[in-house]
Amino acid sequence: MNQDDVRRRAFAMPLTNPAFPPGPYRFTDREYLIITYRTDPAKLREIVPEPLEIEAPLVKYEFIRMPDSTGFGDYTETGQVIPVSLNGRKGSYTHCMFLNDEPPIAGGRELWGFPKKLGNPALKVEVDTLVGTLDYGPVRVATGTMGYKHRKLDVKEVAASMAAPNFLLKIIPHVDGTARICELVEFYLEDVTVKGAWSGPAALSLNPHALAPVAELPVLEIVSATHILADLTLGLGKVVHDYLGDGVWGRGGGGALVRRW
Repeated sequence: MNQDDVRRRAFAMPLTNPAFPPGPYRFTDREYLIITYRTDPAKLREIVPEPLEIEAPLVKYEFIRMPDSTGFGDYTETGQVIPVSLNGRKGSYTHCMFLNDEPPIAGGRELWGFPKKLGNPALKVEVDTLVGTLDYGPVRVATGTMGYKHRKLDVKEVAASMAAPNFLLKIIPHVDGTARICELVEFYLEDVTVKGAWSGPAALSLNPHALAPVAELPVLEIVSATHILADLTLGLGKVVHDYLGDGVWGRGGGGALVRRW
């Protein structure tokens, strides 16, 4: 294989059999349970990177069921999303995600910079309750519950809320372990069709875990809960802030700080 072949085929790893296909990535019947809660503002300030600004001491804990996803298949994910703003534009910063499918873990991290780790989340209906859970190994880390379809929501308002920008911190290391890419990425959900949306009473329990530390943003008060069923396309992103500036800084021989191009 010559160098031109490598450049032509270099989309994702491994070179000859990538872990995920090129997009676009369309999701059909994507189902959300989103529980918004009030948390400790000091804890939020510790984890939200500048230049993002915290809008309020709120966290959205999301359980997402994806039964039909282009290139990624059938899987479930869960994690914490924080309302933020960038230069006056309100959006959301994804803090952590856990899911049970390798292609979207690889694709999410390599393409966009989603903070994805392997876990075992679930979202299902148990009699009259929508139940979301996260297990990390044998340990139950999160449990969210909501009354099933108690009150209908305006699907146009829900769709409008889903049109806001989303932000991610993309980090890719250099071969010597220093940061080669460290960027704030902005992306959008596109071609969104909300098929249904509901609210209801909700509860959320987060348990301490060393490697799935969702409980470090404690639940002080449940603010709202939303159940959404939608079709959408996950749009590719753009870089809105480069933490490394021009070139890439790292440690060279003798520990000196050098710039790589």
